[in-house]
Amino acid sequence: MYRLISVIGGNTSSQEEHDFAFKLGGLLADRGLSVVCGGGSGVMEAVCRGCTEAGGLTVGILPGEEPSQANAFVSLALPTGLGVSRNRMVVLAGEAVCAIGGSYGTLSEISFALQAGKPVCCYGNWEIIPGISRVSTPEEALEFVLEMIGEN
Repeated sequence: MYRLISVIGGNTSSQEEHDFAFKLGGLLADRGLSVVCGGGSGVMEAVCRGCTEAGGLTVGILPGEEPSQANAFVSLALPTGLGVSRNRMVVLAGEAVCAIGGSYGTLSEISFALQAGKPVCCYGNWEIIPGISRVSTPEEALEFVLEMIGEN
């Protein structure tokens, strides 16, 4: 059975966010975990690339109706035709959520995750929200995930 971790973030990212997401994707795959995300560019593409290059599975829950809208590193593209309403699906699909940068879409996903009782860690600008654990490195994010899903 695949164990999914939701990784959320913007469709554009700083180099620092990109590098963080890429490394986290590889670390998750190395532990036998799979990534679920929105399947687009930016943070989503970086985490998918890191996971894929480490031999992991990636799932992209797409806002549009075409599988071809997924980034090149998505193993399984799930087009929804729901636009940003698919954000809830992205976070509900994972056992834990890692937020990396982002803007309003990421904020909505964080809210959905917290409402659903999902553990959330963040790298970047979301530490002001109660219930979120701040992480500074991809390794800290991995440790958070492993602790929250009972793999530590």
